[in-house]
Amino acid sequence: MGTILSKKQMSEEDIKLQYITPSITSKWNRAKITMETRITDGKINLKGNFVFREKPKRADYVLYLSANNPIAIVEAKDNTHSISHGLQQAIAYAKMLDLPFAYSSNGDGFAEHDFLTGQEREFGLDEFPTEQELIERYKKESGITPQQEVAIEQPYYSSQNTYPPRYYQRIAINRTVDAIARGQQRLLLVMATGTGKTYTAFQIVYRMLQSGLKRKILYLADRNILVDQSIQQDFAPLEKVIHKINVTKDDKSTITSHEVYFSLYQQLVGDDDKEHFSELFLPDFFDLIIVDECHRGSAKEESRWRRILEYFKSATQIGMTATPKETKYISNLSYFGEPIYTYSLKEGIEDGFLAPFKVINIMTDIGEGWRPRKGQRDINGMEIPDRIYTSSDYDYNIIIEDRIQQVAEEITKYLKSTDRMAKTIVFCASEDAALRMRNALANLNQDMMQQNPDYVVRITGGDDYGKSKLKYFISVAEPYPVIATTSKLLSTGADCKMTKLIVLDEMIGSMTEFKQIIGRGTRLREKEGKTHFVVMDFRNVTRLFADPDWDGPIEMDENYHPKDPNGYGKADPVQPGVIKEPPASYGIQKPIVDRNGCKVQIIHKTVSVYDTNGKLLRQESIVDYTKENIQGEYASLDNFIRQWSAHEKKEEIRDLLHDRGIDLELLKADQNMSDVDDFDFICHVAFDKKPLTRKERANNVKKRDFFSKYSGVAREVLEALLDKYMNTGIYEIEKTEILKLDPFFKLGKPAKIAGYFGGKQGYLKAVKELEKAIYEEVVS
Repeated sequence: MGTILSKKQMSEEDIKLQYITPSITSKWNRAKITMETRITDGKINLKGNFVFREKPKRADYVLYLSANNPIAIVEAKDNTHSISHGLQQAIAYAKMLDLPFAYSSNGDGFAEHDFLTGQEREFGLDEFPTEQELIERYKKESGITPQQEVAIEQPYYSSQNTYPPRYYQRIAINRTVDAIARGQQRLLLVMATGTGKTYTAFQIVYRMLQSGLKRKILYLADRNILVDQSIQQDFAPLEKVIHKINVTKDDKSTITSHEVYFSLYQQLVGDDDKEHFSELFLPDFFDLIIVDECHRGSAKEESRWRRILEYFKSATQIGMTATPKETKYISNLSYFGEPIYTYSLKEGIEDGFLAPFKVINIMTDIGEGWRPRKGQRDINGMEIPDRIYTSSDYDYNIIIEDRIQQVAEEITKYLKSTDRMAKTIVFCASEDAALRMRNALANLNQDMMQQNPDYVVRITGGDDYGKSKLKYFISVAEPYPVIATTSKLLSTGADCKMTKLIVLDEMIGSMTEFKQIIGRGTRLREKEGKTHFVVMDFRNVTRLFADPDWDGPIEMDENYHPKDPNGYGKADPVQPGVIKEPPASYGIQKPIVDRNGCKVQIIHKTVSVYDTNGKLLRQESIVDYTKENIQGEYASLDNFIRQWSAHEKKEEIRDLLHDRGIDLELLKADQNMSDVDDFDFICHVAFDKKPLTRKERANNVKKRDFFSKYSGVAREVLEALLDKYMNTGIYEIEKTEILKLDPFFKLGKPAKIAGYFGGKQGYLKAVKELEKAIYEEVVS
């Protein structure tokens, strides 16, 4: 018996089942084939107030050399397409997955693209290369050495609790292992914050130890919390062979017995500038050194890790960073060379592994400038130097108390309208500004402080209490602290997975620091309810998104001056006007201006949604966005009123706007108009009509004597419905289920109540008339 369908009628799934799968499985071991392989998680989209995921990318077939080495991809199409129709897509996926071979098929034959030779060809259905043929071709064309073969064959570490590497982690691991096997000594990996750099490093270390290519490994970081986090989490499977270096306690005769060593650079080169590493280890002791976050720090820190790396120069050295751009302090590019792999923030958001974000820009009326009155004095009676102060002065050179108050009020208002337990980091200009901000937020959130005094905490380098709370703040399980005010401590490294709101109230001078700060929010925790985050910007820092460096190519910085020890040289080119806060020892007292001396108002808010390139998808005041969408849907006020009256269920209009990302309830709350009907709110926002409250509308119905034509129970029912409308709005009274609720159920079952109106149709007609009366003065 032939097939039920002709080939041209078959779906892609049929073609796979009948033709493509049999021709591949006749040549390949089934254990080395996966189908419908999920590559990405599907980008998370933000639409107004809504969040939804796009479909993940999937590959029809992936063929493997070994568990961690996919070698080819096959893209299937139905038979109405040509053999090579899916080849472009297969090539795109193969490039993304770093595979040497791409194939497409429509069930008549295969088209092949070979990345190693650049050749393309087509062949018959029964000529698909066997496993052995393809592996031989791969080895020959790529010129693989025996040492590379050994490294390739080492599997990843896997267990019940370890997830298999995502595609980009696999590429980063494989390219690194391969480069080391080829003898490359200096390597740079660039991976955006939140994409699992430490996990990637762990897999590299594990495979190096397993294959015997490296036996003694040093992992360098610059924060204790990063070292401890790494040892306890990603590196936990190697705990038996790990040692955390402690120069005061370690004995050089016994320290050599471990395999993986963790250390802070600051430990290995003491504050006394002594080279402790040379007291403990010989120069050729380590085979491999990994430098975590190698972009970070000042010239002083840089010289520290440079000295360590130069001492152990015979070791293979890997630099890992999220932000490879050079600054005037650090040139990791000139040291480690070009990255062997880059996975950017942009790609992470596109693939759905990182959280997207929107930006709320908030302007105060003094943002562009404030000038004191002639002879104006501050709260201490000191005369305020006469000049124009701008955003780069507030909290740096002058303290305007009401500005701090307004910022704190905006943050509080936002959290109250969304989620008061959303983890929030407020970046302030200085430790002092972080304390003022903490106090202002504490006063505005007394109800939350009453539940837990750690609702808002200052977490800065100089605040011991705050520092002791850092581990609770970054914990996914611990609810408190909710809001952390900080000046620099949280801009890098500390892994705050649940951060949903980042507030920028400090001037940021460099793109590197800006990327690091944005990186604090990019981690996704969908199960715990975090799908995206919001950046609230009071200093117009987010204009840096428009900078070509945002996620652009890596480039050398002309102003790279490694000999600038304190960073009080010229500001980064990004922001020429930034006034750096002078060190406290300068003895300059800042003027403090209270509300009587300078009253501050918020004058403008815009909400922007950026795409993954940091390009503006749209920018709108939420009200304008709503207005535009409503006007697009309903050309005129009359048209809208007609549609509203004609709709059987008014909810459909609300749902239509919902799909556009407009949440009327949230908007009304924001405008203090919760007591207004959606109908009035739409007329007000889109067509500038003066809104009536629901109470005013209900009273108008009573005044018109609408109820006189009804009597007895029927009248009672309609009066109760009008009451319901006044309290909850129109949608509730349109539902017949309402009759099962208080106060109606006292009058009998729904069928009995309908009987007072002559049956169900009569009841529905009476409700329609009531609705008409509610909106009457507009319709007439």
